[in-house]
Amino acid sequence: MGVVMEIDWERLRAAATEVMRHAYAPYSKFPVGAAALVDDGRVVVGCNVENAAYGVVLCAECGVVSSLHATGGGRIVALSCVDATGEPLMPCGRCRQLLWENGGPECLIETKGRPLRMAELLPHAFGVEDLEAVVGETPLPVVPERLAAWRGRGTVFVHPDLSAGQQVWTAYWERSSGDTEGAETGVLEEGPTWDDPAEAITWGLARTPRVVVVDASGTIFWAGEGEPPLEIPVRWSPA
Repeated sequence: MGVVMEIDWERLRAAATEVMRHAYAPYSKFPVGAAALVDDGRVVVGCNVENAAYGVVLCAECGVVSSLHATGGGRIVALSCVDATGEPLMPCGRCRQLLWENGGPECLIETKGRPLRMAELLPHAFGVEDLEAVVGETPLPVVPERLAAWRGRGTVFVHPDLSAGQQVWTAYWERSSGDTEGAETGVLEEGPTWDDPAEAITWGLARTPRVVVVDASGTIFWAGEGEPPLEIPVRWSPA
């Protein structure tokens, strides 16, 4: 509770109320103001800005985040968001994600009861750690630039092969005659080899949603996106 006591909530609410009076809300008639304390001590503010195309409304918290970066960046420590009466107002779902990105789980939000941590307002949040867990550790398959125009077309066939007497998996990306009338068929790209067929399937899905696995017995399985087509009714399932 020590951190909460150090924040001048009255000052923040007053700043939010003042900027609320500058809101542009001719459609909803619901002006909103927000003020945030930054980790270097400055206060940044924002108000809602509506649009005749209702879906592109800018929330007051959007203005706060924009002001945060326009004036030097930093991290949001606490935020007060108020309605037309100057009473605390709860940020919407989209703005909670914005505040998580720029304040993190310990950022405090004023409410009518008590200040709440962002971790309470947005449990199980999605953040940069989730991106790093995938992008940082597992390199994503890259389609060669010369083949970029073929992305999403054709079929990838995944099949077993032998390397130094050991079974491995490989794949090839084949053009489909149905892509363009009169187009020639043929192999667009041959894949490397993998120990795990799942890696070959991932390689294939980076190229086209149509991925087929052919096992050692010649049986054909669907490993692509969506429901299996009628001609390949069985979905691939590793043993």
